Amino acid sequence: MSSFPIRRASSSEGDSQPAIDERKRKRMLSNRESARRSRMKKQQHLNDLMNQMAHIKIQNSRIAEQTHLVTQQYIKVESDNAVLRAQLSELAERLQSVNSVLRSLEEVSGIAMDIPSIPSSLLKPFKPPTMATAD
Repeated sequence: MSSFPIRRASSSEGDSQPAIDERKRKRMLSNRESARRSRMKKQQHLNDLMNQMAHIKIQNSRIAEQTHLVTQQYIKVESDNAVLRAQLSELAERLQSVNSVLRSLEEVSGIAMDIPSIPSSLLKPFKPPTMATAD
């Protein structure tokens, strides 16, 4: 048995039944329209996210390509630097050898010679500058 009393339609309630049906119909249409708008909004949001994802994928691809190019350039610069360091070492050794010969010649001949010294900055490995931090 229901806890709600059963109401019998009286003549005055019978007249209001079409008004109630009309309100139900309007509410139903309103709910349908609201659901349709909600679905459209959801679909538009999904489309926006898909477009954003495509744009981000393109950006990621460009960044990956740029990173690859910079890495290749870095490898080339490192290779060039290794060659230059080897040449520097070889030239420094040759200069020391020439200076040694000049010193020996200076001692034997007794004539004073201007023997260049190797700058210490050339003998030390190159240290790249450090980035200053912004505090």
